[in-house]
Amino acid sequence: MTTRIQDAGSARDERRVVGNVLRGSIGNLVEWYDWYAYSAFTVYFAKAFFPGGDATAQFLNTAAVFAVGFLMRPLGGWLLGRFADRYGRRSALVASVSMMACGSLLIAVTPGYSTIGIAAPILLVFSRLLQGLSVGGEYSTSATYLSEVATPGKRGFYSSFQYVTLVGGQLLALGLQLILQSVLTDKQMGDWGWRIAFVVGALAAVVVMALRRSMDESESYQRVKENTANAAGNENERGTLRQLVKYPREILLVVGLTLGGTVAFYTYATYTQKFLENTAHIPRRTVTVIMFLALLVFAILQPLAGKLSDKIGRRKLLMFFGIAGTLLTVPIMTLMARTSQPFLAFLLLLGALVIVTGYTSINAIVKAELFPTRIRAIGVGLPYALTVAIFGGTAELIAQALKKAGHESLFFWYVAGCVLVSLVVYATMRETSRSSALERGED
Repeated sequence: MTTRIQDAGSARDERRVVGNVLRGSIGNLVEWYDWYAYSAFTVYFAKAFFPGGDATAQFLNTAAVFAVGFLMRPLGGWLLGRFADRYGRRSALVASVSMMACGSLLIAVTPGYSTIGIAAPILLVFSRLLQGLSVGGEYSTSATYLSEVATPGKRGFYSSFQYVTLVGGQLLALGLQLILQSVLTDKQMGDWGWRIAFVVGALAAVVVMALRRSMDESESYQRVKENTANAAGNENERGTLRQLVKYPREILLVVGLTLGGTVAFYTYATYTQKFLENTAHIPRRTVTVIMFLALLVFAILQPLAGKLSDKIGRRKLLMFFGIAGTLLTVPIMTLMARTSQPFLAFLLLLGALVIVTGYTSINAIVKAELFPTRIRAIGVGLPYALTVAIFGGTAELIAQALKKAGHESLFFWYVAGCVLVSLVVYATMRETSRSSALERGED
């Protein structure tokens, strides 16, 4: 009888975990849909905000705005990370999706350059800054939340859904692009069709705000809140930079393990769409299909790799990414640039994304395992966001600039070099799942 009661209780706890993960993940899905809609529809709205010049010049301008959005991510990681450590993960997640809704709506309704002149790109930049602030806080808080609410021994599996939904957001953006491409002409898409994507994102974000209000707060945060509520001065130390700097080794680890992964991810998941069109000269609609199918398989791989990490450890997957990424990036990108065959381009992109899975599937849980609960959100978010802003956000900008200068192949070596730096970190770091602050219940 006792065993049956315990089994029933465990089943209820597992369903509760799944429910919280789903509600948190759906919000993450919408956030990243809004973020990636910008990249997916750049080919259509670039000329609306930056008229004149050739296609590469227009893409370079919008890539610069894409990079500017990343500059706000460290600020979002700090502000919302601090907020999450002080006032709860759930409240921070509601706040982040609210900001994303405002940013998407503003992009959707902003007139083009021909109507309001220089105010058009200025409003585009402002909207992107708001979205960058949102995404910076979203990553840190959702990575922390999913890691904390996950069942012990399954944290790699459950936390991997952050990248499932992150990529799922991009798939939704590409899927909507495919639908709109099939019912609208290129002229209609460039004139007004692209605005539909941002209207959809803003409306979906409003729905997510309601869903996130019903999530359970993580037990780790509740325990820390109770423990510090009556301790003089301790409550105000949650989520502070003063506490964070006491963990310099962990901060450097987050920077090091992120550097190569973020450059590789943004190269293959966002820049490749323009790369295949501008360099390999594959038709735009065909490129959209290639991206959609490759990213779909990539999303499916995330929980499988996350579950594998629960059995063999996180470090082995990171080493796989580091070694394969260092050795194979240049050959993959070189072949991709020279092929005009859609199927070969798909296989090359898929191979690259399989390699990147060694990083993306477990990067959230590895960072969460490094920090105690009282500074986990800001510890995960701030150094990560700084690294992504400096390296991930500028990957496309560097690629476009090198292409314009006639030295595109140098970008392939740049990506491989960034992965090599991370490989050195992976080779020297400890296995985080075996000495996890999460499992120790460290406050």
